[in-house]
Amino acid sequence: MKKMVSLLVVIAFMLSSGVMLFAGGDSEKKADDGNKGPVTVSWWVLSGGGGADDPRTEHNKKIVADFEASHPGIKIEMTVLENEAFKQKSQVAVQAGTPPDLFHSWGGGVMVEYAKSGMLRDVTDFAMGTLSKRIGIGTLGVFGYDGKYYGAPYDMGGVFMWYNKDIFKECGVNVPATFDELKDACVKIKAKGYVPIALGAGDRWPAHFWWVYLAMRVGGIDAFNAAYGGSGSFKDEAFVRAGELLLELAALEPFQEGFLGATYNDQARMVGNGEAAMELMGHWAPGVRKNNAGDAFVGDKFDIFTFPSVKGGAGDLKDVMGGGGGYIFGKDAPDEAMTFVDFLLSKDIQMEKANPDTEGIIPVVKGAEAALEGISVKIAESVAAAPYYQLYYDQYLPPAVGEAVKDAVVALLGGQLTPEGAAAMIDDAWQAEK
Repeated sequence: MKKMVSLLVVIAFMLSSGVMLFAGGDSEKKADDGNKGPVTVSWWVLSGGGGADDPRTEHNKKIVADFEASHPGIKIEMTVLENEAFKQKSQVAVQAGTPPDLFHSWGGGVMVEYAKSGMLRDVTDFAMGTLSKRIGIGTLGVFGYDGKYYGAPYDMGGVFMWYNKDIFKECGVNVPATFDELKDACVKIKAKGYVPIALGAGDRWPAHFWWVYLAMRVGGIDAFNAAYGGSGSFKDEAFVRAGELLLELAALEPFQEGFLGATYNDQARMVGNGEAAMELMGHWAPGVRKNNAGDAFVGDKFDIFTFPSVKGGAGDLKDVMGGGGGYIFGKDAPDEAMTFVDFLLSKDIQMEKANPDTEGIIPVVKGAEAALEGISVKIAESVAAAPYYQLYYDQYLPPAVGEAVKDAVVALLGGQLTPEGAAAMIDDAWQAEK
């Protein structure tokens, strides 16, 4: 009897203390005292390709630990995936209607399709109310569509004209500010025995940079938005004119012999060993030049300038084409996912990520470029100041349209298409996808 009374007393005490008893021995369940415990945010990130000791992954683990320590109510569940595995896994998750709360994105076409299908959370208030104070509106726009924002960038570089300062000096050439000045520079450089511009058109994507930038300088953001939104098309004057200007340049034979079959590595080698004076390429160019030039590498003789303006063009000289990475929010992402992104996109963490020993990014947060050196500073400043930041067409547009752009530009340079024909080929591919 005493044992029974003692047991009843213990039970009464436990109940009065808010401790829940469960039948069946489920010792892992917690008492429901009104506290739901920490909110879990699923975060899918790309590996840096460094295996078990990948510095990017190690740094992200530190970020998660620091965040959880300062935000005890939030737990970050990080999943690290290799590039191709990520693409497959994220697509399957989205198709199943269960996207992660926060996952990697390059912005552009794939993100837009996810948004159209209702698989992303609209975070416009967060993007414009918080992030726009520290991230340039041009790069932030890569993660927006139709006036709404679904994510944010964390690493955005750009494509620029790279030139050999010694060759320019020897040839008496100033940095071109206009397309006409660029053509004049090509004539002078060629007269001195150098290849004015190296181009690996055999890989197609380096050639498409030229047509896209010319379309940007001729038509500006309005031309692209009209074609993409349906009020115009890729057969509009801006895109035809881009082809005409590219043929004007090609008529001067500024590219190396055999450029239509050359690879990007060929292009990088020629610039890196001093055979060619210029190339239109992204922020990764220095490392590729050095790797391909070998013992003939001419060293640190390079600088950049923005793609020249076009007479009468509507585009802003500050507009930049480029690309990079960021994160988008799944449709069921909790508010805590935005709290984490706010932390992730702090100036201090962006500066840490800019360190080559962790990730070596081109940071998007204003002021974080202080962690960079040399030309990387100029690239970061140019990207941040861009009023219109255009993601590469072959990445922004659906895959079939991106392929059509690259094919059309090469066919244009090879004489198989007219400027009108190239624009029509691209627009036909776009109309088929709509």
